Amino acid sequence: MGLFSRKQRGSTGGDGTLRGSSKEDVAHLEGFVATHRGVEAFVEPRTTVTETTLLLVAGDGEWTRRRINGPQGAWDFARKRSLPVYDVAIVGYPQRMRDWNARRKAAGESGRPGPSV
Repeated sequence: MGLFSRKQRGSTGGDGTLRGSSKEDVAHLEGFVATHRGVEAFVEPRTTVTETTLLLVAGDGEWTRRRINGPQGAWDFARKRSLPVYDVAIVGYPQRMRDWNARRKAAGESGRPGPSV
């Protein structure tokens, strides 16, 4: 088997295309907004292996991330729910998120909340 003939792994489909968001992804994001206070949205750009993602960070630093249908879909999701929304490539990640990860790590827990994208 040649180097480039291997099947793509990660978030791509069997044909090598990126997987967009699903109803479950959107439902998860909506659930996070409904159950957390002070939520802000951070749009993460598409990469070679992952479609655009929306990172939601609560006031205490807890966070979640899911795929979303493009940058416009992320902005629309946040605006529809009256969330402040930022481009993470411009503003970076909030300190409270890093602090939350550090507290979890110090407590012997994983730094990532729940399953990965």
